[in-house]
Amino acid sequence: MKHRAITVTGMILAFAVLTLAQAPEKMPAPSAEHKRLASFLGKWTSEGEMKPGPFGPGGKFSGNSHIEWLPGGFFLVMHEESKGPMGDIKSLAVFGYDANKKVYTYNGFDSMGNAEFYTGTVQGKTWTWTSDINLQGKTMKGRFTLREDSPTSNTIKFDISEDGGTWKTSMEGKQTKVK
Repeated sequence: MKHRAITVTGMILAFAVLTLAQAPEKMPAPSAEHKRLASFLGKWTSEGEMKPGPFGPGGKFSGNSHIEWLPGGFFLVMHEESKGPMGDIKSLAVFGYDANKKVYTYNGFDSMGNAEFYTGTVQGKTWTWTSDINLQGKTMKGRFTLREDSPTSNTIKFDISEDGGTWKTSMEGKQTKVK
């Protein structure tokens, strides 16, 4: 009888553990901030002009990018190919939102060996991404601004600053959504 009670108790405990182990936790859901990134989805073309400076001699550039959600809806993944004064460049970037720091994130890597890490904010239709960048052994501030002119058109600009107060435009251009 004692053996049967122990067996029954053991089976009840095992069943309870299995039931609890199989009870799915609520899956996290993307926040409104994550969903705000959706404006970047799709295929885009870009064109503009690099100014002569620490990034090279300056000149026209063009590019194509494809941006899609990473499954789960928390991050965007961008693949980009561009041509410009520095030659042909391929890059990969991941956009996200850091809820703890309350900032957007951009982590980019390119075929020239560059790794870029920016944090960003959005005010209305204007996104501003900033970072410390190393140019020719000197740490400077970088600021990328994107203005959503329409659902299919953006104006872009990149500025650099030695002191974080005086900014010099290094690149200006437009992006057009093709799909």
